[in-house]
Amino acid sequence: MTPLADLPESRTEADGSAVVRLLSYNIRAMRDDVGALVRIIRACVPDVVCVQEAPRFFRWRKHAGRLARHTELVHVTGGATACGPMILSSLRATVEEAEDVLLPRTPGLHRRGLATAVLRFGERARLSVVSCHLSLAGWERAEQAGLLLDRLARMPGPAVAAGDLNERPDGPAFKRLAGRLQDGWAVAPWGEEYTSTARRPHQRIDAVLAGPGVEVLGCGVPAGLPGVSPELLGAASDHRPVLAALRLP
Repeated sequence: MTPLADLPESRTEADGSAVVRLLSYNIRAMRDDVGALVRIIRACVPDVVCVQEAPRFFRWRKHAGRLARHTELVHVTGGATACGPMILSSLRATVEEAEDVLLPRTPGLHRRGLATAVLRFGERARLSVVSCHLSLAGWERAEQAGLLLDRLARMPGPAVAAGDLNERPDGPAFKRLAGRLQDGWAVAPWGEEYTSTARRPHQRIDAVLAGPGVEVLGCGVPAGLPGVSPELLGAASDHRPVLAALRLP
């Protein structure tokens, strides 16, 4: 397992390839300690943040903008318009495309969606990104995993999906995704594994999943990273985040 201090920093190489830090985080609509949330995100120094459970009700844009401003990031897409998933990025990224996708509605269940974007780093390195939050219902979660894979297949170049899968790695939806994509923790474990719950971590239900052409350099919960303490993780949300370093061709 890669030591915490050895997770590669963001950079663009002379050949045009790039190392990108991507953070995935279920922030529970910013109902917890927002100061702790901001400190954790800033400590991870991400280029991209895939958010789940972004604010989506009264004045949600104001809350999303406040989070972006305090973390020195910009809002790319998502929030209420994607039923919760959202993408933030640093100014290092050039946004080439952005779209929110609503998944089919099931009566009686919370509607789900995808926040999607194509980002460019430097002149030539591109990454298609999807932030997702799958259903609590197993049968619907399995259908959504297929829709997620279909969406990624239609996006250009190297791609990554990140989010709250609401399922452990031995579940059918998680297995289906990991059968086509690289499960970041399984490929290059770094930090800690369990993402839920934040105060009593005992399971991994959040993941960064990379497509072909993306090299996973390290992936896991950034517990113990300078500026990320157990107390902050427990205060910021009911999930712990997943941080990955990815090399793009």
